[in-house]
Amino acid sequence: MHEFPPASQMITSPDNTQLKLIRKLQRKKERDQSGLFSAEGEDLIAAAHAAGWEPETLLRSAAGGPAPQGSPPHTDVEPALLDRVSSLGSGSRVIGVYRRRWSEAAGDLAVYLHGMADPGNVGTVIRAAHGFCDGPVILGPGCADPWSPKAVRASMGSIFHRPPARGDAASLAGTLVALDGEATTALTHATDKLTPPVVLCIGAEREGLPADVLSRAALRASIPLRAGGPESLNAAMAAAIGLYEVANRMAADG
Repeated sequence: MHEFPPASQMITSPDNTQLKLIRKLQRKKERDQSGLFSAEGEDLIAAAHAAGWEPETLLRSAAGGPAPQGSPPHTDVEPALLDRVSSLGSGSRVIGVYRRRWSEAAGDLAVYLHGMADPGNVGTVIRAAHGFCDGPVILGPGCADPWSPKAVRASMGSIFHRPPARGDAASLAGTLVALDGEATTALTHATDKLTPPVVLCIGAEREGLPADVLSRAALRASIPLRAGGPESLNAAMAAAIGLYEVANRMAADG
């Protein structure tokens, strides 16, 4: 196991440049300009390390106890100072800064999101895609920044194993499967053969998918809900169900 060097001198000033950087990275403009983002919490830092990501900066609360053996090198920080730059507000034990990566829109099964503006939903879909398919989440127009603190947390570390891709409707290639609440075919009952590469397309909860995606879809299907239930599902929940169904159908088709 690789042995990293010990922590450097403790940060005791709120004017420290590393602390200022982490605070700035809560703003999308700064993330876009720098190409950096922050991840907070021991589980996320461990996921990044397991996926081969080395931090640009790693700050650890002096009250958090010793770092796990084999952890990347870090700098100790007075707990109150780390709390000030935490996106969680308080109690943070470790915050890392990493350089963003983008994937290519490839794989037998990928996901396309259009207009998914909630970063928590984007992160949740990235986590679901990591669990169910071999392609990335492709972020189309109107999607939240996947590198925001909320999206990174919601991904539960999957964003390090399966970074997202960027694209638009015109860039999608392969067999498009559109989740459409107005479709008369239930996804669970669809018999269409899905020839890879397959892209599961999901729109915003209210607006849905744009006409150019729906018109190109080889299959438009809905997720049926029980009578008396809600009118619709959360978009991230619908994406997870859709991925599960499509992945199983593709496996059955061979």
